[in-house]
Amino acid sequence: MAEKRTMTLNLTDAEMSALEELATKKDLNKTVVIRQALRLYQMVDQRLREGKKVFIEDEMTKAKSELMFL
Repeated sequence: MAEKRTMTLNLTDAEMSALEELATKKDLNKTVVIRQALRLYQMVDQRLREGKKVFIEDEMTKAKSELMFL
């Protein structure tokens, strides 16, 4: 098992509310939500660096929106 390290994360009230809302909706703790968000960001960043595009598709309309990152 990988060694775990501790960090302090300062969030605005709005950011903390969003984190708490996601954790509640997904029935996860805040640490797990942050870890999942980090893995998602890594995946998206890797694909964009490879010159690939990332899209979000509406299941009903099949409309696609390209995900853009700075």
